[in-house]
Amino acid sequence: MSLRPRTTTTIKTITAQETTRSSEITEQEIEIRKPAPVTSLPQRAITQTLASTAHLANLLPTGTLLAFQILTPTFTNNGTCDAVTRPLTQILLMLLAVSCFLASFTDSFRSPDGQIYYGLATFRGMWLFDYQTTGSTLPEFSKYRLRFIDYVHAVLSVFVFVAIALRDSNVLNCFYPHPGNEAQEFFNIVPLGIGLVCSLMFVVFPTRRHGIGYPVSSGN
Repeated sequence: MSLRPRTTTTIKTITAQETTRSSEITEQEIEIRKPAPVTSLPQRAITQTLASTAHLANLLPTGTLLAFQILTPTFTNNGTCDAVTRPLTQILLMLLAVSCFLASFTDSFRSPDGQIYYGLATFRGMWLFDYQTTGSTLPEFSKYRLRFIDYVHAVLSVFVFVAIALRDSNVLNCFYPHPGNEAQEFFNIVPLGIGLVCSLMFVVFPTRRHGIGYPVSSGN
């Protein structure tokens, strides 16, 4: 007679533990089956814009892009320009755009001893900047001569720089501190359109040059 209540108590304890475990498993399954949060259309557009801007930065010379990121906050006074800093910012942007244009006409080659030499492409070949006569065999410079595609890449590089500049908050606050609705739509859409067109053009017409500020391939 004394053993039956103990058995009942044990069975109840086991049943309660199994019920608790099943509820925990059910809660975990519900958490796993929860659908992923759906991003809205504006969030997707912002993500695509940032990704496009990051990709466009790879199409510019590293030194020019670094100078833009370092000097722009100083020249624009963190976006609060006055009668002095505004024209200085314009001059800075013009110089950086010119450097993007000229960098498209530079190229480099690797000598047999592993030294990298840079030069400016000409109609006959390439004019070297820092070459020293060391007995190294020079490549055939005729393959480095200017082509029509170089001018296309130079113009596209300037457009890419303009697109990145239009996405910079310091530059926009300097020249357009209080843009209207139409101006804000312009600054949101135009850089994205420029980036899309320029990226497509660089894919369709790739460049083989590895000039100043661009990475040099191992086989160059």
